[in-house]
Amino acid sequence: MADTPAEEWVHYIAPKGEFISFVDDEDYISKGLEWKLFTARSVKRELLYKSGSYQGKVKLAGYEQYGNGLDTVIVEFENGMLSCINPSYLKEMQSANFGKELLSGPVSDVTSISSETETEASMTKPSNPLSEDHPKKEKTKSKKATAKPKLDLPAEKVHFTAIIKEFTAKMNHFTGEEDEVILLSEVKVTTEPELAIGDAWCGYSKTLKKAELEEGDQIEFDGKVVDKKYNKEIRYKVNNPSKLIKRVEA
Repeated sequence: MADTPAEEWVHYIAPKGEFISFVDDEDYISKGLEWKLFTARSVKRELLYKSGSYQGKVKLAGYEQYGNGLDTVIVEFENGMLSCINPSYLKEMQSANFGKELLSGPVSDVTSISSETETEASMTKPSNPLSEDHPKKEKTKSKKATAKPKLDLPAEKVHFTAIIKEFTAKMNHFTGEEDEVILLSEVKVTTEPELAIGDAWCGYSKTLKKAELEEGDQIEFDGKVVDKKYNKEIRYKVNNPSKLIKRVEA
């Protein structure tokens, strides 16, 4: 399919080799909700892609995931071309007002006006003698010093061991309902290089329910760990746990 003149506005960024495809429809919906591309009551199979004067439809083909927990969405155009895009930027494209500012005038003008406004604001902003309060600065530094360092998470699916700590629920702000989840303790990546995660959480899927798990069970499974908080204490989530085995103490 030949590109139309409008499609010349599209800058394709090809995926870096293989990317992660959606396991099933449940996985597709889960990731779409996570990226805030649609709601549970209005799941979209096609999304808008806007660039300059071009507007077309794309489908979610999959995603790339990195150790810092950030995703890059892979979209498929109507001509079959694949391209990478930040999920937040793709979300902005769904807005009716997206791109209107750029079409109303050159980008350089908008950038110039924005820069001048920021400069004037910084020049006219009154100085605050309290900002030089040294005890306040020391308090801020103290808080940062106690923060736990961020783990360098594996980018691929790996093998874990863990203990079932608690069955609970987490509010899903998209559906307005609570999702069943499992809290895990002593989570450890056993694939080389090994990594101690500590506490983590995961969704209580139909697959896990079939395993008839109980609190205190020692388990091992395959999955992918991402930086997604359950609360202030539990920072990491295990996505799509599979090949679960209950470990029996000798």
